[in-house]
Amino acid sequence: MKIRNGGPSDASDILSLLDGAISWLAGQERTGQWGDEPFSTNQARVDQVTSYTEDPFLVRLAVDEEGRTIGCCVLAEDRGRFVPPSKEPELYVRLLVTDRTRKGSGIGAALIADAIEETRRRGLDLLRVDCYAGNDRKLVGQYRALGFTETETFEAEQPSGMWPGQVLEIRL
Repeated sequence: MKIRNGGPSDASDILSLLDGAISWLAGQERTGQWGDEPFSTNQARVDQVTSYTEDPFLVRLAVDEEGRTIGCCVLAEDRGRFVPPSKEPELYVRLLVTDRTRKGSGIGAALIADAIEETRRRGLDLLRVDCYAGNDRKLVGQYRALGFTETETFEAEQPSGMWPGQVLEIRL
């Protein structure tokens, strides 16, 4: 696996990863995070992913030996709109998604290690992420396993109701 910069031409690969993640989550009856509609069929989500491939975001893609995109991490120096602000400069993981057919192969860990290095390269001491904190908080546990520590919680109003979120951080 290699990690490389991504850009606008990679939006369709990122959408494909997200569609696969939604299908995988729905198959486990875990639709609270992103629902059960593919990102690629929802224009607002297509627009969001497309915006992630442009400045000021940094797209980092994990690709396999054949050049296929198997993971994506989108970084920015600003947080999402529902997330409580930090009191210091930070790098923020705006999106992390991996190929669910390769679950457990270390793609997410490699992308987070890369994000930590990018945080250091920018001279920052804080990497934060937020995630879905509903159901059994399984996703929160996955971020803890990657080295993050839980900080504050928040709720985001969504068309389907309130979305419970958890902010986590790594201090460098």
